[in-house]
Amino acid sequence: MFENPCLAKKVVVSVINDLVTDQRVSKVCSTLRKMGFETLLVGRRMKQSPVMDTRPYRVKRMHLCFEKGPLFYAEFQWRLFVFLLFQKNVSLLVSNDLDTLLPNFLISKIKSIPLVYDSHEYFTGVPELEHHKVKQWLWKQIEAFIFPKLKDVFTVNHSIADLFEKQYGIRPKVVRNVPPVLKMDKLPSREALALPLDKKIMILQGAGININRGAEEMVEAMQWVENAILLIVGGGDVMELLKEMVSRLHLEEKVIFKGRQAFHKLMQYTSASDFGLSLDKPSCLNYQFSLPNKIFDYLQAGIPVVASPLVEIKNIIEKYQVGDFIPNHDPRLMAVKINEIVLHDDWLAQWKKNTRKAAAELNWELESKILIEVYKKYV
Repeated sequence: MFENPCLAKKVVVSVINDLVTDQRVSKVCSTLRKMGFETLLVGRRMKQSPVMDTRPYRVKRMHLCFEKGPLFYAEFQWRLFVFLLFQKNVSLLVSNDLDTLLPNFLISKIKSIPLVYDSHEYFTGVPELEHHKVKQWLWKQIEAFIFPKLKDVFTVNHSIADLFEKQYGIRPKVVRNVPPVLKMDKLPSREALALPLDKKIMILQGAGININRGAEEMVEAMQWVENAILLIVGGGDVMELLKEMVSRLHLEEKVIFKGRQAFHKLMQYTSASDFGLSLDKPSCLNYQFSLPNKIFDYLQAGIPVVASPLVEIKNIIEKYQVGDFIPNHDPRLMAVKINEIVLHDDWLAQWKKNTRKAAAELNWELESKILIEVYKKYV
């Protein structure tokens, strides 16, 4: 840490979301701050954005006229470019994901400022682009123009690093989106969290509980699940549909919604659960090679994982023996698997025991060493 804050080098970190639940960006910014950087995080504020919590670094959320669609992306690119253009004494730019890369790249060239790129997903392989070829082509052109010119690139797992290396001949450094070691002195009881005491609890958490990622099938499967409830904590574009399904199928006693939560509150619900769910389908390249944050959150909270057998998730679960897989997304077969797990307390106990080793190895304190090795040359 710099003794004189006036000597600290200024880094501006850009991301397109509203900052509140982006744990990866928050961890990176906190790490940069601890390294001695004067850190400024810039994103956007939407109509439904929660109030920002206190951070150990500066935050700027831009108010935009548009919240989605082509006009939103065009406005954001321009606003971010202008914002960065008028920032003074910046020593380093950090771009998170392809939708912030072009403004950062242009400013890095105009003002001769080093640029670090962190790709949180395989952006051009998300379903929103795979189903809209013109939009996908445009983003691919931006990526193909800039990516080969980058020096320091991070991504979230080895499968996505392989794709980038194959396309551009540059292998990003892999920094997985693992949480810090969980330190919670006293966890609230299930009763305090308004959760049932007499049933197994499986949790599905996250800010991206979206359409066609398995949540709909899991809710439908709850018709045939016995002695367990589904706890959904988070948000996404499928939430209203899920609530409508619960009402239509009369599953109010089996499915509980808790909405978006601050990270510490989220982890209270996670720690109170018996196992966690990750249900993504291999419906696009981005999902096929995804490694969701929730997997590591579950392990830090000491609960096993039941997941789709996607390649990166499968590697983690099999390496540490911390859970099992759903056979496919047929709701009746999902229910059969869940009922089998619920009946085997010995399985859950062994998987839970194995999470200790996983949590000891899969945490930000260890993972961030890769990131620090790159950033220390800019301090």
